[in-house]
Amino acid sequence: MLSNKEAQSLIDKKVIEIDGVVISENCIISDASEIKVNGIIKRAKKEFVYLRFYKPVGFQSTLNKNVDNNLASFFKGYEGLAIAGRLDKQSEGLLLLSNNGKWVEELCNPKFEKEKEYIVVVDKQITDEFVNNFKNGIEIDKYITKKCFCEKMNENSLRIILTEGKNRQIRKMCQVLGYSVLNLKRIRVADLLLADIQAGKFEFTII
Repeated sequence: MLSNKEAQSLIDKKVIEIDGVVISENCIISDASEIKVNGIIKRAKKEFVYLRFYKPVGFQSTLNKNVDNNLASFFKGYEGLAIAGRLDKQSEGLLLLSNNGKWVEELCNPKFEKEKEYIVVVDKQITDEFVNNFKNGIEIDKYITKKCFCEKMNENSLRIILTEGKNRQIRKMCQVLGYSVLNLKRIRVADLLLADIQAGKFEFTII
């Protein structure tokens, strides 16, 4: 690691290249940029990948191989991936993965309030009272959930859009209202859709 003085000296000598361009003053460098000093690569260009993955039921949202039912086997050959937004073991649907830590952070951090959309099937007929209570906020774990979108699709199916992601939030909200979740499927995160990806498969996404 160079000191500021050493780095400035090299910049003044015009021997530092960022992505093939010789720099003559301090500049902001992308995490993916290639850096050369005197023609020698000091940091190779990093290719970011962005994946949309359909997590099947029965798998944990982790790449840790020490955890039972982890997802590592689905992504052999891909290094440095992180998961943006988790689903519990019983849930299925869209997971986003990338080796771009900043992008993952922007999707995960609740302060950015990225929308997450779900199709949820419950164990009995949905009432107007259930929908109104759900979308106006429910107390779970001594916390009142934010107002959200909740729409009845048919007798026992809902479309739900959240901008927060508490642990097992939808299941806990339903439980407080006297319902059990039979199936929970995430179909969208922000502007990225699950679309027609098959369970256990992933597709590359351009960001």
